Amino acid sequence: MRILFISDIHANQEGLEACLAAAPACDAIVNLGDVVGYGASPNEATERSRALGGLVVRGNHDKACAGVMGIESFNPIAGLSALWTKQTLTPENLEWLKALPAGPVPLPGVEGVHCVHGSPLDEDDYLIVVRDAVEPLTETEVAITFFGHTHIQGGFSVDAGRWETLRPMYRTRDQAESVELPLKREAKYLLNPGSVGQPRDGDSRAAFASFDSEAWKLTFHRVPYDVKGAQKKILAAKLPERLANRLSEGR
Repeated sequence: MRILFISDIHANQEGLEACLAAAPACDAIVNLGDVVGYGASPNEATERSRALGGLVVRGNHDKACAGVMGIESFNPIAGLSALWTKQTLTPENLEWLKALPAGPVPLPGVEGVHCVHGSPLDEDDYLIVVRDAVEPLTETEVAITFFGHTHIQGGFSVDAGRWETLRPMYRTRDQAESVELPLKREAKYLLNPGSVGQPRDGDSRAAFASFDSEAWKLTFHRVPYDVKGAQKKILAAKLPERLANRLSEGR
């Protein structure tokens, strides 16, 4: 089975459409959450996600923007964005976001693979460095957990006591590229497709991943998109300027 993984769209319609246009043919799609928040196209991103179908798990911004949780843990910019998003979303889109399941959720049709927004131990935890991954990989029995939340493409693995941080290495910063990562059947992984709508790994290109469950192989993808168009929408909506600026920085 060939599966497309997207995550952290954050209401960036331009980034989402670029990823979908560049994505290889797939049998299923998985959305790892944070469909909304930060960006200026929450209804467009939600409606596109609804139309795509597949498995969708909720992110913390989805919860906050839909009123499932408060914004007390958010920084001021994220909080302002969440309030604006909640007021902007249609009732139908709000209800869809509100009903999204908490992860981790098993991936239908593929044994040994789970999907979550943050960590398999806590859907809101961040897995940024390898020490963050030790407890989840130790306590989780499944072979692969796909996660998002950090906006950093890559992940972590453990094989026979050897811990490793995984980061794809690209040749450029302005072209569509992909990097293959063959996986070991005997190892355990935490894998992040990166952020569609707000990358934070120093690469401003939109990120996603594709997984071949028969070959047990992951492919990371980066694709350029209309960053200026997404920025103009953010500024026109009178959202914080920082949300526009960081798109071109990849931070």
